[in-house]
Amino acid sequence: MVAASIYYLGTTILLFLLFVLIVVRTCSKKRKEELESPKYRMLDDDDLKGRK
Repeated sequence: MVAASIYYLGTTILLFLLFVLIVVRTCSKKRKEELESPKYRMLDDDDLKGRK
C-alpha cells in the first residue's frame, strides 16, 4: 500500500513538472516570435488576395 502511494505521488509530481516545462517553454520570449508568426502570415495572405 505504501509503495502504491509513493508511485502515485511520484507520477503526479512528474506530470506536474512536465506541465510546468511545457508552459515555460511555450511562454518564453525566444519562442514568442515563432508562436505569433502564423497569425501574421494568415493576415498577410488575406491582404495579398484582396489586392488582385
